[in-house]
Amino acid sequence: MDPMTPRQTEILALARASGRVLVDDLAQHFAVTPQTIRKDLNGLCERRLLQRVHGGAIAGSGVENLGYEARRQIAHDEKRRIGERAASLIADGSSLFINIGTTTEEVARALQGRSDLVVITNNINVANRLRPEPHIEVIVAGGVVRRSDGGIVGEATTDFFNQFKVDFAIVGASAIDEDGDLLDYDYREVRVSQAIIANARHVILVADRSKLERTAPVRIGHISQVHTFVTDSLASDRLAQVCREAGVRVEEVMPGETDAPEA
Repeated sequence: MDPMTPRQTEILALARASGRVLVDDLAQHFAVTPQTIRKDLNGLCERRLLQRVHGGAIAGSGVENLGYEARRQIAHDEKRRIGERAASLIADGSSLFINIGTTTEEVARALQGRSDLVVITNNINVANRLRPEPHIEVIVAGGVVRRSDGGIVGEATTDFFNQFKVDFAIVGASAIDEDGDLLDYDYREVRVSQAIIANARHVILVADRSKLERTAPVRIGHISQVHTFVTDSLASDRLAQVCREAGVRVEEVMPGETDAPEA
């Protein structure tokens, strides 16, 4: 295999820094044609350094998640709107789980100012955001804290969640297959997510459409275990059918807003 060009090296650095790169932005940045950039991206994807998506590419492979800051940058506006919609489904006076993820953190942000909530979480970032709220009680799970993202995982964390039965669970996933499988990277986190799903009366999945463009090796469960799926836009007809057949309510906050396929 030929060595990477200087431009490919810089593209890879940009992708790792921000999580996602776009063909048109790169073409303008390097003053080359979009076709040249697509060739560069295809070469990086062949090396399994990037994953190709409509309009560009994302960092990370199918076995390792992106860095926390990179994940925060991807689809930030979409995640914010997903968080607001999901929070609107939570009634005051409810108890809820919130698990690890940048999208679930947006739900916590949207819950600020609410009343009489009990929030049980294994996400240090969620706890820090909601801790000052006078009318929200925050309960933090015990376990091992991941330095990378503030997530708390492990057997003790799983046992902790099994003590509760709550009204709602706000869960995320690193990837979603079109057949409805919900996937993640860390088997310890997956065990916690499974406990969260099993001990909630109403499960709300929050995930933007980029999760359908990614893969991950560990199975959390199936979307049929979810009651409501809040996303920006559900572009997959197959997944939409799976949701309909399973009775999953789909809430789209930006319906129809998908990237156009490349020529």
